[in-house]
Amino acid sequence: MSFLVLVAVVCLFWFCLLPLRWQTRRLAGPEPALRKAVAAARRRKWEPAARLLAGAGEDWERRALYSGVLGRVAARSGDGWLRAWEAARPDDPDAALVRARFRIAYAWKLRGRMRANVTPRARFARFHQALWDAHDDLARAARLNPADPTPHIAGIWRAMGLSYRNRDMHLLWREITERAPHHFDAHLSALQYWCAKWHGSKQIARDFAEKAAGNAPAGSLLAVLPLIAWFENHDMEPSAAAFGSPRAHAMVEAALSDLAAAPDDHPGLPYVRHLVGYFLVRQGRFREAVAQFRHVDGHLNALPWRYSPRPFDALHYRVLRTRAARRSLLEKRHR
Repeated sequence: MSFLVLVAVVCLFWFCLLPLRWQTRRLAGPEPALRKAVAAARRRKWEPAARLLAGAGEDWERRALYSGVLGRVAARSGDGWLRAWEAARPDDPDAALVRARFRIAYAWKLRGRMRANVTPRARFARFHQALWDAHDDLARAARLNPADPTPHIAGIWRAMGLSYRNRDMHLLWREITERAPHHFDAHLSALQYWCAKWHGSKQIARDFAEKAAGNAPAGSLLAVLPLIAWFENHDMEPSAAAFGSPRAHAMVEAALSDLAAAPDDHPGLPYVRHLVGYFLVRQGRFREAVAQFRHVDGHLNALPWRYSPRPFDALHYRVLRTRAARRSLLEKRHR
């Protein structure tokens, strides 16, 4: 191999391989204003978070994203900045919403990432108690902004952890859909509840996803739900043949069409791009995969990476992204 060819190969490998330090687990895609508010909160400054949520107004999708991330920041790094916000504005519905999201996030932090059969009973007891304690904060957030579906969406994660009966989940779901019938994050959360690993079954999850996708307008991103249900219903890594099936291809095409129809600022776009990009790689559609990954590089908070144990989530994304980029470039050279 000549020196120039060797240099070309090394450069190709280097530029395709993403450094791990670029990747964050907080977000699914770039959100500069949210990242600034998070950084300020970690410095005990609440004003950027308050301005961010106030600016979201009645954009329920963005409100759910912002409050969820800020609630998780408080759960992981301390809620001193949130308490200062509440002291300065005692009846601020935005602060109340972040407080409610904090309560839910803190409960799940207590639960941990271990499987149920290896999680200590004492940890489960603290988890369940924290979820019970979140009731008043969720109710207060809903009362201060009755039109907002976000407190009820957060309630789905309380329902999951406390094993709500299906009848009670249906009542909660009605509260959400009366306010926002095609809310993306709400449907992601509800699909988790209906999965076999929680309180549904493979068939129930599939039916829920297909019905929601079928009734949703183009650009809502709900066309990805059957793809998520398919992924969730495979307990182990699906085979190459499964990814290449006509059904899997049809679901990917539906999701791609919905992506193309969605507004450029839809908060759910990065989440969908991650999963669709993963499926495209597994189907050998490398150039299309790269087109999706370019929008979300540096972020990991989406399927399938969030199911990989740390630090292998970053490695999982890095390997698939590198494979897609290298194969895409090689395909261009041989055309």
